[in-house]
Amino acid sequence: MAAGGTTGHQAAAQLTGQASDQLDELLGSLRAFAIPMPTKFRGVTVREGALLAGPAGWGEFSPFADYGPREAARWLASAIEAATSGWPAPVRDRVPVNVTVPAVGPERAHQIAASSGCRTAKVKVAEPGQADADDIARVEAVRAALGPHGRVRVDVNGHWDVAHATRMLAELDRFGLEYAEQPCATLDELADLRRRTPVPLAADESIRRAEDPLRVRAAGAADIVVLKVQPLGGVRPALRIAEACGLPVVVSSAVDTSVGLAAGVALAAALPELPYACGLGTMSLLSGDVTAEPLAAEDGALPVRRPAVDPAALARYEVDPGPWRDRAAAAARYLGEVPRG
Repeated sequence: MAAGGTTGHQAAAQLTGQASDQLDELLGSLRAFAIPMPTKFRGVTVREGALLAGPAGWGEFSPFADYGPREAARWLASAIEAATSGWPAPVRDRVPVNVTVPAVGPERAHQIAASSGCRTAKVKVAEPGQADADDIARVEAVRAALGPHGRVRVDVNGHWDVAHATRMLAELDRFGLEYAEQPCATLDELADLRRRTPVPLAADESIRRAEDPLRVRAAGAADIVVLKVQPLGGVRPALRIAEACGLPVVVSSAVDTSVGLAAGVALAAALPELPYACGLGTMSLLSGDVTAEPLAAEDGALPVRRPAVDPAALARYEVDPGPWRDRAAAAARYLGEVPRG
């Protein structure tokens, strides 16, 4: 256990309610995984993380490598919620999803979109080392694959400045963009860009990596918010943020296994309104899963269900849990700072 872990557990016990009494037991149940990815995504070629088992089932704890303990605490809180409390009752039994098209060539992008069964595609653009022309060709190929009635959105991950975003969105909008996700990094930039382009803007990183996610609405920086369960501390905190933002919501994945995806599906299923397809159809980004029945899209939608972890499936990708147990213990020191739903 990392230094200070016991103190972290004691603090968590005072501040995280029912789940906190079971924190030591949860960390003792931790199983770690490393699943290869067929295509690099967010600079990652292997998706790593951990699973916690509790009375309500399994929870996923898989913050990316660049997240420190304080930020990872939200991801841990989400896993604790899933393992100990479960989720609110759904108001729908299916969740429409988009296909995610990585920063691949146009032929492969066309193939991914055409074979997905989805009527909405999220296209990754602004990949480091690629040119604007690559992005334009990729989006054009996806539009051709989906036809005139399909919906195409782009995800920039904050890589453009305002001038570049204005120019590129004008270029890409000839393919009929549904919206652009996080075209610029900061709220001020997004608010400026929003005055310059007719393309609706969605905030992602500005929500999940912000100290105050509600500043997005106050800044007039977005038309849509993208919510991811793990970075926001769980389904209930995410529901609270959705209500407070008062903007249309797209629920998205953090490239989770089916355990993490189930939490995203639970959030999408519990929202009063769901006007957009969600970014939860991401199992194709992983070469395997920890369940025997992955949450894979069928006819452009995911069923609202919670797959069980399959011991044989998990064993194929299982790795030493020690580093992840240490990381979870370090994150536990900051659980008291995580907003509760």
